[in-house]
Amino acid sequence: MAAPKKGRSASAQSKPGRSLALILIAIVGLTAGMFASGNTTPRLGIDLAGGTSITLEAKADQGSAINKANMDTAVEIMNRRVNGLGVSEAEVQTQGDRNIIVNIPKGTNSEEAREQVGTTAKLYFRPVLAQEATGSAVATPSPSASASGSSSASPSASPSATGSTDEKATSSSSPSASATSQGRAVTDALKDDATPSASASDTAKASATPSASASGGAVTADDAQLQAKYAALDCSKESVRAKAGDGVKPGDATVACGEVDKVWYKYLLGPAAVDGTEVDKAQAVYDTQTAAGWQVTMDFNKSGAKKFADVTAKLAQNTQPQNEFGIVLDGEVVSSPYVSSSITGGQAQISGSFTQEEAQNLSNMLSYGALPLSFKEQSVTTVTAALGGDQLHAGLLAGAIGLALVVIYLVAYYRGLALIALASLLVSGALTYVLMALLGPAIGFALNLPAVCGAIVAIGITADSFIVYFERVRDEIREGRTLRPAVERAWPRARRTILVSDFVSFLAAAVLFIVTVGKVQGFAFTLGLTTVLDVVVVFFFTKPLMTLIARRKFFANGHKWSGLDPKSLGAQPPLRRTRRPGGPAAGPVETKEA
Repeated sequence: MAAPKKGRSASAQSKPGRSLALILIAIVGLTAGMFASGNTTPRLGIDLAGGTSITLEAKADQGSAINKANMDTAVEIMNRRVNGLGVSEAEVQTQGDRNIIVNIPKGTNSEEAREQVGTTAKLYFRPVLAQEATGSAVATPSPSASASGSSSASPSASPSATGSTDEKATSSSSPSASATSQGRAVTDALKDDATPSASASDTAKASATPSASASGGAVTADDAQLQAKYAALDCSKESVRAKAGDGVKPGDATVACGEVDKVWYKYLLGPAAVDGTEVDKAQAVYDTQTAAGWQVTMDFNKSGAKKFADVTAKLAQNTQPQNEFGIVLDGEVVSSPYVSSSITGGQAQISGSFTQEEAQNLSNMLSYGALPLSFKEQSVTTVTAALGGDQLHAGLLAGAIGLALVVIYLVAYYRGLALIALASLLVSGALTYVLMALLGPAIGFALNLPAVCGAIVAIGITADSFIVYFERVRDEIREGRTLRPAVERAWPRARRTILVSDFVSFLAAAVLFIVTVGKVQGFAFTLGLTTVLDVVVVFFFTKPLMTLIARRKFFANGHKWSGLDPKSLGAQPPLRRTRRPGGPAAGPVETKEA
């Protein structure tokens, strides 16, 4: 009995319906996710939506190195400044190893934006006149330097006679605190021209907010405007915090906000006593001798040392919170150490419950005015919304023209096969659109003009994959095979060619993305994304669809409009099987004797 013939195992290619169902389910799922998230359109970049794009290049100075940690610190600080402009959807991100791109949407003054990023931060040491936890009664700080627990803690630090400081939380709150003032606005020791201090009766007045006034560099007790501003300040609101100290000169009293243990405090601050530029050096060190943990040491220059000695001598005569100085960065109090004695010699030390990261961040702020690196402005691009709309319209028009030319070529040359190519292009386009819409909120991807160009180029790359496969199938037909075996035999060779071609395109896109900065990365990202989608579409849609249409008479019989007509392709006569001698059907071999 003849042995049974070996059949081919069922595979994805012999069951094309599975692959088609899989990719259609993926499209439906991604589309549902797009609508569920509410992001139904791709996020547009600055050059299309309008706005300001600033490119900054890092420069190492003051012995600092251009590394990931310093770049990330700079991005975080710049992002805080940009958000302070009161705009939404602003972007601050690194590009490459030494560049930062700041994209600010339309509606923001470009000059204001340029002033907010890339420059040395405004850092001042200001005496604290009053402080209060947001949303609570006025906290009356305890004069004790102990770190005993209390209902509301405030940041503070106390220097020793040698110039070291211990950051401790020392405040208490009582029901009667709201009925008393926090004491005189500033002590006589802080004034150039002494002003009579508040009397005991003034202290006992039922006023929850201290009065203060800027007069000749000193703060007096009759400035109703500053008093009202402090009373109304709500540091729990980000929009309020961002504008708390806007437009205030260094010589004026002001209000500010600061966060301690995830609680926001509001501060009433006197005129700046020491400028941040007078800090010569600050660094985070670990105290191994006394096991005090992480500390921040400060070295002042000559003028800064004298000013710091003068202000600490005056502050040491007061009780909390008026023995504290607020370290104010861009209008926000980042630390408020308290002083118990004069610090001379130009050196100080802040210690407390610092983690290494907290100590390092504070030292960076003190050393570099927040930015660990200085930046050079490479370019500033301002695009109006109207110009961005024109660019988008032109890009879409160019894409439509390119797509139309591809369709005309496919229909004219491949006829019926063009339907498969068009369906594949639609699937590829749908996947690209949905993924771009989802990647906007997910990773901050923005569709800029170069990205649109990358999508247009991808049309040709995708069409090229179809052409490679179609030509392999037609080659098989020219050799005399029928359509169904031609489709299966052509696929392995076409697959290798498509994978090699797409790998080269993806490699080029990846290298371009890594070595370039700015908007060119949008082109590279889109090109890489569409190249990957090309592989997905060809494997899970084009090939299975080709397998299905090969079973239709219109294509299988080689209709002249199918694009697979053997006669028009110059096919050879059909291949015929020849029986091998001794094969199963050959029968016995007869021999004749001579």
